[in-house]
Amino acid sequence: MTSAPRHSGVLFGAAYYAEYQQAGTLDRDLDLMVEAGFTVIRVGESVWSTWEPREGEFDLDWLQPVLDGAHARDIAVVLGTPTYAVPPWLQVRHPEIAAERTTGVRAGWGARQEMDQSHPAYRFYAERVVRKVVERYAQHPAVIGWQVDNEPGNERPRNDQVFDRFVAWLQRKYGTVERLNEEWGLVYWSHRLTEWSQLWRPDGNVQPQYDLEWRRFQGELADELIAWQADVVRDYARDDQFVTTCISYSRPQVADERLVESLDVTAGNPYYKMQDGLTLGVEVPREAGWWHTGVWALQQWGDRAFSSAQAPFLVTETNAQSIGGPWQNHPPFDGQIKQAALALVSRGARMVEYWHWHTLHFGVETYWGGVLPHSQRPGRIYREVAALGATLKAVGGAIDGLEPDADVLMLWSTETKWSFETYPPLARADGSPDPESYLHLFDAHYRGLAETGVQVRIQHVAQFVAADPAELVASHPVLVVPALYVVDDATLAALTAYAEAGGHLVIGIRTAYGDELARARRDPAPARLSGSAGVWYEEYTNLDEPLAVHVEGGGTAERADDTTAGGAGPVPGTGAHPADPPFALEPGSAGTRWADVLHVDDATVVLRAAPTEIGADALLTTRASGAGRVSYVATVPNPELSRSIARWLVPATAARAWAATETVTVTTGSRVDAPGLAFVSNWSAHEAAVTTPSAVRDLETREVVAAGTTLTLAPRAAQVYELVDTAS
Repeated sequence: MTSAPRHSGVLFGAAYYAEYQQAGTLDRDLDLMVEAGFTVIRVGESVWSTWEPREGEFDLDWLQPVLDGAHARDIAVVLGTPTYAVPPWLQVRHPEIAAERTTGVRAGWGARQEMDQSHPAYRFYAERVVRKVVERYAQHPAVIGWQVDNEPGNERPRNDQVFDRFVAWLQRKYGTVERLNEEWGLVYWSHRLTEWSQLWRPDGNVQPQYDLEWRRFQGELADELIAWQADVVRDYARDDQFVTTCISYSRPQVADERLVESLDVTAGNPYYKMQDGLTLGVEVPREAGWWHTGVWALQQWGDRAFSSAQAPFLVTETNAQSIGGPWQNHPPFDGQIKQAALALVSRGARMVEYWHWHTLHFGVETYWGGVLPHSQRPGRIYREVAALGATLKAVGGAIDGLEPDADVLMLWSTETKWSFETYPPLARADGSPDPESYLHLFDAHYRGLAETGVQVRIQHVAQFVAADPAELVASHPVLVVPALYVVDDATLAALTAYAEAGGHLVIGIRTAYGDELARARRDPAPARLSGSAGVWYEEYTNLDEPLAVHVEGGGTAERADDTTAGGAGPVPGTGAHPADPPFALEPGSAGTRWADVLHVDDATVVLRAAPTEIGADALLTTRASGAGRVSYVATVPNPELSRSIARWLVPATAARAWAATETVTVTTGSRVDAPGLAFVSNWSAHEAAVTTPSAVRDLETREVVAAGTTLTLAPRAAQVYELVDTAS
């Protein structure tokens, strides 16, 4: 990752596919974009069969009028390479490139990304079309960047050449089959190998060590695809053009922190349910794994995108209106388009593009609503988008150099997520394994933080280990580790060092139970952290019913009242907590789905459940460690419990400083040598209020509001304020 796009403010626009439109609409479309405040469009990524209709026959000129028209109107262009959707002639000429989801059984054609993108035949033709397209348009003044491929990592192919590469990958890593036998424990169920040719295919595998290494290898295939294509593009791209790809974070091959290493900027595609899915206080279940529901989940997507490179990011696709099948129609309420976009900007977005400009009249995505409806007439959605365009223009360069504030650091483990997808600790309600266990565990902690106004920075494990513990504590005095099952000794040492340097380390279930190969450790759990935590366990249980919790001692559990370092819970380095204020426990707080049967050595029990027959009762403990503190959460907190813990960890937040009513979020960001910004949004159909903690300037109206002013927020209102230094 080398550099972000060189522009001021937030790029704003949509994917635009003139090739899907009727002839004669180009000038009308571009003029409407200008009126809506568009500054960027994305083009070209989906139509290899248009670029190369027959093998070796290229049509490269059809896009020229689009780029010329955009440039004439000062609209920038991100041009995508078309390699994720192969043309029919290639499917016929080389059927062997089809991905095998089951060994020996080729995927059928008719969708997209059905191929093994590491196959040499595929790579030959993909490289040729990429070179043709990029060479043709690299010097066009409208083009500011390149998107290579599209939402990579859709398949985990089992083709012969992939499996052969996997065996070679294992040989390089392990050297001998004897070492592989030892590391994977292949004595179990008579799986010991005597030569590499005996390694079985992944189709029937149930051994967790095999599965984890297979997932790591598959992740490297996605990394390789993007790095290879980025290198091809850079053979022609200008120095002022960036290279990216658009990430769908749920794709099975994606380890995003590695995927972006070869790119100049992170970009991704958040989709979310609108209407009550963006209404605080209304619970809307998730209907599809790639959809987000809840304001907290939208914020989490932004924090995940920032985490990929610990830097601002681009939104290459997001909702303009209803997204999904023809049975999934939830267009936004008035104001929600602006709310969602500003929420993403507040967490680091430097481009917001809709998918897409006009709603398609054919194809599987006919009801993925665009900025224009099927009638092609600008309507309510267009007006909402245009209003957002005016806001982003008014905010302008004030967004430059903005870094989202963070009260808490959370640790993300892609490898634990992969392990839990096939070897999960949690069960569904019907008793079947829950392959989304890691997401549920992470969400259980993130949600409570977000819903109490705590701002979060997410780090990947490798990023955390590479950081200096003292510097981390200074910037992030609270670290929450929801479930770090796949973890090596160096990471456990780094967690200990963080607490000893003065941080408040909060550990969730399954953390430090496995090693780097997902093997259960022999140490008392949590391995190598039990001494610092003052607790240990050897038994654990799934919960069929929630466990109601109470504050130990009848309501006198204590937290720090010191908010000078982000309100980092109990005062680091002290053996006791100040007595005021007490732990505030929301009604209905409970542990769910899992409980560790903790043995408490010298930790303080903060929260207990009623005694159970198996002995699982201490559900939150805390203990001073070095200059800091280690707390252990021995269950999966429900939203009420998660919010209670969040308030204990971080007593002071921006939302509380603004005296925000319960349907209002306040997220803030800092700028070097400039005042900070505050993004204030009312996620309800009713008026709400905030009180300014200091003088602020409304960046749309330019009006300065005095400190202590109570502002009434209209339903679904979203505003951006700049802090004003009245002394100057």
